[in-house]
Amino acid sequence: MNVGELIEILKGYDAAAEVELAVVASVGDADEEIAVDRYVVDGVWLWPGDEDDDDDNGPALWLIGGEEEDVEAFMDAIENDEDAG
Repeated sequence: MNVGELIEILKGYDAAAEVELAVVASVGDADEEIAVDRYVVDGVWLWPGDEDDDDDNGPALWLIGGEEEDVEAFMDAIENDEDAG
């Protein structure tokens, strides 16, 4: 999905509605059972892409969410990396 498609979808919703990220994954390799972890979107980051990766489609916008301490550590790490670059 690109940013334009996401904006088009979101136009139909109340601007005050909370946005969450739902991560859906299989519980086990052979199970048909799934788990859903829900996280508030705490940040947005532009992944610049990797020129050395043939499968990479270029820049991508990441919606960032997770456990609070993990998100803080990740955001600190990417901000420090950007400052160093």
